[in-house]
Amino acid sequence: MSDLFDLGKQQGNRPLAAALRPETLDDVIGQDAITAEGSTLRRRIAADQLGSIVLYGPPGIGKTSIARAMGNMLSKDFRPLHATRAGVKEIRQLADEARIRPLLIFVDEVHRFSATQADDLLAICEEGTADFIGATTQNPYTALPKALVSRSTILKLEPISINDMVTVVDRGLAHLASTGIQVTLSPDHKHLIAGRSGGDARRALTTLEGLCVGHALDEPVVVTEDMIEDAYMAAPVNHDRSGDQHYDVISAFIKSMRGGAADAVLYWLARLIHGGEDPRFIARRIMIQASEDVGLADNTALQTAVAAAQAVEMIGYPEARIILAHAALHVARAPKSGSANHGISAALSAVTQEAPLPVPLHLRDAHYQGAEALGHVGYRSPHKDPKGWIDQDYAPGVPTGRFYVSEARDAATFEKRADDYWERVTGRPSPKLFD
Repeated sequence: MSDLFDLGKQQGNRPLAAALRPETLDDVIGQDAITAEGSTLRRRIAADQLGSIVLYGPPGIGKTSIARAMGNMLSKDFRPLHATRAGVKEIRQLADEARIRPLLIFVDEVHRFSATQADDLLAICEEGTADFIGATTQNPYTALPKALVSRSTILKLEPISINDMVTVVDRGLAHLASTGIQVTLSPDHKHLIAGRSGGDARRALTTLEGLCVGHALDEPVVVTEDMIEDAYMAAPVNHDRSGDQHYDVISAFIKSMRGGAADAVLYWLARLIHGGEDPRFIARRIMIQASEDVGLADNTALQTAVAAAQAVEMIGYPEARIILAHAALHVARAPKSGSANHGISAALSAVTQEAPLPVPLHLRDAHYQGAEALGHVGYRSPHKDPKGWIDQDYAPGVPTGRFYVSEARDAATFEKRADDYWERVTGRPSPKLFD
């Protein structure tokens, strides 16, 4: 009795994802925006002038497949390079070869190129010696040399939708059937694989292939939900802690806290935790948002965030997830005020762009002999006034409300109570963003 391992030997151990690699752009699933008729890629292929292109997006969504498909359609020899293994010598050899025959040079993880490698690649691009396609999971506008970006067309690929992922699974099932492996997979289980693969077609096909390992070729493989759950149990969500996924997910987490979206906060927090993000990093972000977004509306949010940061230092995962959720939800559910952030930003802008204000004489240091002779007199302490406030100038030339503007809304927040207090004491209205 033979099984999938025997079949793999017969096929040269070619993975399912490799066997289903698209031959042309018509075979590509889920990237219609850049592969459709009339798209930039189609027009350039029709004109046989591909030039320099950078494909940007998360792993497993078809960057290499699209590059190979374009090579087939252009009838050019496909020359793959990996940025961490290709030296300057290999790049220059390809340039020499390209002067003899048409080449399409493909560089995976092009963001890892050194400055010297990038210079040699740029020379090829500028001379039009060969067509070039780079693939990267990093934002090319920040991760690639500016000269390379300016000479390339940047095309962003998006994670594949659930419906398109189901099509990928169906294509995998059809291929397995053609090799003698019958897989019984319900529509619900197809959607489960599609969803759990996180928009990564390669991951879905690898999972499907793994479900068949160990089964006899002459017996149908009946896939159950438990089998799928077991296959994905230890599989990480796409989350590069040093790349674009890191910044995109943390951005979503921050903006969800700012927007008071508790369910979204917990989802993005779970993505960060599952992706292996350092709990101390998450706690630092929560502390920042506690002042940036909540600020004077609820001063206890910062206390909670600081306590959470201290707690995760002592506890760590898995229990740290509860502490992080506690602090993140406090920030999310608290009323919001950005007055501290906006105020210090405006003040710093004034300090850096305007002539410095002289410190008023009555506010200058008077704790030494001779200060009075220098005119450092006239300061009156509010503690000696029954109201706890004295009308005196603390920053001549800075009108009230230039930097600090209350963002209190119609709620019993600290900032609203402070506004009411100072209006009673001074008899003057507090500067407000919302009247």
